Amino acid sequence: MAIEIERKFLLANENWRDFVSQSVIYKQGYLSSQPTSSIRVRISDKHAWLNIKSATIGTQRAEYEYEIPLSDAQEILNTLCLKPVIEKTRHFVTHETHLWEIDEFEGENVGLIVAEIELNSVDEIFAKPEWLGEEVTHDIRYYNNNLAREPYSKWRNDFKN
Repeated sequence: MAIEIERKFLLANENWRDFVSQSVIYKQGYLSSQPTSSIRVRISDKHAWLNIKSATIGTQRAEYEYEIPLSDAQEILNTLCLKPVIEKTRHFVTHETHLWEIDEFEGENVGLIVAEIELNSVDEIFAKPEWLGEEVTHDIRYYNNNLAREPYSKWRNDFKN
């Protein structure tokens, strides 16, 4: 079993854009989102994956990921997945010794940008860049499977008030 240890943050400013080394466009849809797990299909460029994650809230979750044929993934995304499909550009930014994945959402989640860092242990210390904002690791609204059910466009106005 693979364990994903990840923390999520909002961004304080746009300064991270100066350090982007690569960007990849993703589309992903959810086949199932249960109290115990989520099952998704993700497409990027010419690759596709089936991903199963435990629904544990916090920094550490079980994760299984398998590459699948792109044509199968496109069909699954178009016909079987919950709508709206998550659309985002993932920007890769290295800060000191860590790689940050910054997801800039489109579609019904436009306006949301979340930075994620994967760690080797729950208590791993990492340098926080000046562009990093509030931590939202424990806020389930920011999990992609929840953004597919309750898009940012539907709750952001309430959240900002």
